[in-house]
Amino acid sequence: MHKRTHEEPGTDISGLVGHTVADIERELILETLRHCSGNRTHAANILGISIRTLRNKLHEYAESGVVVPPPHH
Repeated sequence: MHKRTHEEPGTDISGLVGHTVADIERELILETLRHCSGNRTHAANILGISIRTLRNKLHEYAESGVVVPPPHH
């Protein structure tokens, strides 16, 4: 039986300590969007959230002054 630990090989979560869940979520969403070259549908699929949730979060980020990558065309 394989016992899972909180840290699998190749992952380093120590840089997350001291940040809020909202901060980590925002950075994960924005980095995934950059990875997808702005393709919101692809980013939402990777993140496991609906496109509507992604759009709502991006709108919230933009309103608070965060630079959001433009949509993919």
